[in-house]
Amino acid sequence: MAQKKAKITERKQEVLKGLKAFGTSVYNQLDQGVFPSVNMPSRSTENITYDERLRQYILGEKIVGRSTRNIRHIKPFTQLAWVALFSNELTSQRKTSTLRDVYYSAQAYEMTFSDQQESNNIITDLETLTGFAREDFNIFPEERSAIFGDLDVAYTVPGYEGKSVNLTSHPDGVLIGPAITSSEFLKTSANKIIAIEKGALFTRFIEESVHSKHKSLLISCGGQAPRQTRSFIRRLHDELNLPVFILTDGDPWGMHIAQVIISGSANAAHLRDLNTPDAVWSGVWASDIIEYKLPTDPLDEVDIKRLYELQKDPRYQNDPIWQREIKTFLKIRRKTELEAFSRYGLTYIVDKYLPTKLEAVPDVAAGPDKKKK
Repeated sequence: MAQKKAKITERKQEVLKGLKAFGTSVYNQLDQGVFPSVNMPSRSTENITYDERLRQYILGEKIVGRSTRNIRHIKPFTQLAWVALFSNELTSQRKTSTLRDVYYSAQAYEMTFSDQQESNNIITDLETLTGFAREDFNIFPEERSAIFGDLDVAYTVPGYEGKSVNLTSHPDGVLIGPAITSSEFLKTSANKIIAIEKGALFTRFIEESVHSKHKSLLISCGGQAPRQTRSFIRRLHDELNLPVFILTDGDPWGMHIAQVIISGSANAAHLRDLNTPDAVWSGVWASDIIEYKLPTDPLDEVDIKRLYELQKDPRYQNDPIWQREIKTFLKIRRKTELEAFSRYGLTYIVDKYLPTKLEAVPDVAAGPDKKKK
């Protein structure tokens, strides 16, 4: 516990130091009688490249400047300075805020944003400038996913320090919020993580005791997993040495939900540790549609267009399974959902499909150090 607290304190000091460096730079420029300016990596698509070593998108070397000498830059520069001030207050006082809260809180300072998207973009600018994620500033999105399984955690948030809970304590799962993502992992009997795209299947898995039958931590992604959930999956994998298996609907969008967990997203190319490169997409594959004779719907034009885009995406180039399944989707022109296995009974996905998938890739999911020679 003491070691965990020390790490949290050290991280907090690093974040505050980064924010202070920005403020000090602005102050010194003003003191020298020059127009304040700031430089940061460009987030344009032309400056985003796929790093084969890191197995994720990263920003390139292109830099963009924002100077108050340019009248068009004055407003975004001022907004950036205010967001840094607000983030400093949150971090110093160990308070949390949502993205929506930031948007409304600005009004109390007579700082205006045209809409929340503009506010969100400025927060991303601060991430890019400092190298810290918004979660490090205690700013979180509204959407949350959930976790269920035999894992004891100790809270580190104010007022709950040292209090522990087992993540089977709530039958609907425990929300993956700031208290859980910052907690210390105490002990677990789990030997794997199963990340599930949809809440309905997450609930089914809890009802069927998948967590105990397969010694697993179950995570509901709620569709595209939020960034803090992807970061949490990475932390569970790294600190507990647990392989990660991902279950999604059998369509191009489900595929990409899995791929973002594995390889990250272009939108977060300025950040690290939001992906788990050794996680495995276990299904539903296009080939599963054929093998299990699942009920399907036809792919529409948008689905097909997306498949051709994914076929060219560098994140799909490293594993032949991805290319094979994309080609199969394009061949059969059909898609399905996780719930489609219910045609064989409500528990078929748990009793038959899941064990087969978990046994198919036991050493791949554990990472390069765990693979068989």
